[in-house]
Amino acid sequence: MLYALLKLVHLLSVIIWIGGMVFAHFALRPAVASLAPPTRLPLMHDVLGRFFSVVLWASCLSVVTGVVMMGQAARQIVQAGGQFQMPLGWTVMATLGIVMLLIFGHIRFALYRRLSRAVAAQDWPAGAAALGGIRKLVLLNLCLGVLAVAAVVLL
Repeated sequence: MLYALLKLVHLLSVIIWIGGMVFAHFALRPAVASLAPPTRLPLMHDVLGRFFSVVLWASCLSVVTGVVMMGQAARQIVQAGGQFQMPLGWTVMATLGIVMLLIFGHIRFALYRRLSRAVAAQDWPAGAAALGGIRKLVLLNLCLGVLAVAAVVLL
């Protein structure tokens, strides 16, 4: 039962993160593209600030639940006298997840700070540059997230 609960939290965390990236990239970004920078950049700053707080929690929950589930699986196999070898899909998922976390860390703690400074200073070209960098890395993370899900399902 504990494993099922951990898996539910893990999946919901991943759904929130990937779903948020899909929403931001394919719905929000095009919808605000026609707004002038003095309107668009503060709006995106506020939206992304809230989203990044949610992603921080979701990514932490995803890592913790993933590690605990791997540990439980390994412990069960070893206790039954077997030797644990992590499935390829899990290895790919975990590796891509770590890369995604590193990218998210750069987005949140470098690029988003640049966006914050630019919005505070009303430096719209710098803000647009920071937002462009965020957009590219969010798209990369979205692709990696989809690959991670595909790996765990298909491998």
